Amino acid sequence: MPDPTTDLPFAWGGPVGSGVLRASPEDFQVDEDLGIEPSGSGEHVLLRIRKRNLNTVEVATHIARLASVRARDVSYAGLKDRVAVTTQTFSVHLPGKEDPDWHQLEGENLQVLEAQRHHRKLRRGTLRGNRFTLHIREFCGDADLLENRLQQIAAQGVPNYFGSQRFGREGNNLQRAAALFAGEIKKVRRDKRSIWLSAARSLLFNKVVATRVDSGTWNRLLVGDVMQLAGGRGQFMAGDNDAELSARLEKQNVHITGPLCGKPGRALQPVGLAAELEQQALEEYQAWIGGLKCFGLEADRRALRTTVSDLQWQLENDALELNFGLTSGSYATAVMRELVQL
Repeated sequence: MPDPTTDLPFAWGGPVGSGVLRASPEDFQVDEDLGIEPSGSGEHVLLRIRKRNLNTVEVATHIARLASVRARDVSYAGLKDRVAVTTQTFSVHLPGKEDPDWHQLEGENLQVLEAQRHHRKLRRGTLRGNRFTLHIREFCGDADLLENRLQQIAAQGVPNYFGSQRFGREGNNLQRAAALFAGEIKKVRRDKRSIWLSAARSLLFNKVVATRVDSGTWNRLLVGDVMQLAGGRGQFMAGDNDAELSARLEKQNVHITGPLCGKPGRALQPVGLAAELEQQALEEYQAWIGGLKCFGLEADRRALRTTVSDLQWQLENDALELNFGLTSGSYATAVMRELVQL
């Protein structure tokens, strides 16, 4: 299956140059911002770790083995890239137990930066965001166009597409989801099933975002849109000719949302033209939506746009360095595709 993100429409007209990313893991650096401080006591240990050329699950497995605990007793807020240098926090459930020597985890590609007790387990998605430092080598493009594009992105953000890593190598996660919905796969581990279902839901969300980008309304208010507060999960409906809400949208204080499909739940649903565009985008995927409902996923909403915070850049000769923050769940690749053909 081809990469499902390849043909997604661009918000700002397409890349303004080309270059090479990840010539080495150091070219892609990610620092996790949990937004919390360890409490200093409790049944859990928060381990802040820097890893290189390792994925999150591999590190969690090493931690569980050293601490002599079950895999489910090691948790993290989000997955981080393998081919990168990333800093993230893991929690280990050690009630009534002494800490092992965490430095035994260390090696050429892993360092333990901090270990402190905490009163609560880390849960998926409970981080504030991530800070990225990216180095693009062999950049070829117009410097003035690049400057203008970066200013556009800093001021107005980019479409909040799910990145290709969500869908697995060669779309493998989507192939498995399709087989699951067709009843071709009967038994599967819960963690794998969750990954496949999330991939299916992400594909449908991307279809809706693409439709709104094509229509020029991914960042323009429609009557009947479901809105979300920036930095929060609170939802509300857009009304008729709401100039104040449009101004807040322009300032990125609120965002239009799209569907994370599933069975009816607490999430609001769009009406009017906003609902019609969603239905148009998802018309061919009713069987997939039915599959998500059958497996018990509850419908939710996700912002169509991601804000790119504190965007900084430097271009020297053919080396472009970018530094920016994204909220939890947003992808650096959604930013890069609007800038550079990698």
